[in-house]
Amino acid sequence: MEVAGKGAIITGGASGIGFEVGRLLAERGARVALVDIERTALDRAVEDLRAGGAEVVGLVCDVSDHAAMLALADQPFEALGSVHIVFNNAGVAVGGPVAEMTHADWKWIIDVDLWGPIHGVEAFLPRLIEQGEGGHIAFTASFAGLVPNVGLGPYCVAKYGVVALAEVLHRELRPYDIGTTVLCPMRVATNIGTSERNRPDELGGPDASPGVADQDEANDDLSGGVLDVGTVAALTVEAIVANELYVLPHEESRGFVRKRFERIDRSFDR
Repeated sequence: MEVAGKGAIITGGASGIGFEVGRLLAERGARVALVDIERTALDRAVEDLRAGGAEVVGLVCDVSDHAAMLALADQPFEALGSVHIVFNNAGVAVGGPVAEMTHADWKWIIDVDLWGPIHGVEAFLPRLIEQGEGGHIAFTASFAGLVPNVGLGPYCVAKYGVVALAEVLHRELRPYDIGTTVLCPMRVATNIGTSERNRPDELGGPDASPGVADQDEANDDLSGGVLDVGTVAALTVEAIVANELYVLPHEESRGFVRKRFERIDRSFDR
């Protein structure tokens, strides 16, 4: 798709992959709405993009709040004139065995990582269809949405759901000329490892979150190298432009994905 002149909304847009995708889309001539739960970080991100000449607005919203997301939906259209790209990127994580997860751990992860993208679809897809000008819906899932990751049970459950949502939409939205992309990276140099800072008090607050494993290169227990956000964001933008369904930026993930489906295939022989 042609990005220049299009409106794009990005959740989790104040930092990491979301911010970098916003910057790259703006460089291609898109008008950008960054959505985030952290006001200070969001203001800083908007200021940064505007300093580079981007047409950008910042909108504070908790993607896990259905009513807030529906109320948000009109604002990007009003601020940008139209919206053609929706990037459901916001995400959080907790670590540890499933047996040690509390109900609050499950609820927080599912609310943000699965309901958040669903809310994004509910809020924006009907408007894209009614607009009648095509477009693109993208999601940040994870390698953990394709292959089970020990110690990330709730995260895996949510991200498997996001991959499924993207795959279904990829088929259903063809008649509307609306494409779909799902990003499934391994480790990326973002601040998701400190996402407990945004855990709401009613779900235990920051101190209740079991932390995820250290994501840097020094942790040999985790597979895959650590990619910088710029590399992953560039691949994501290229996939949006080319209407590619999957973005798998880590070559190391290929063998794990293949083994999973080989295990499934072997079950037919039994």
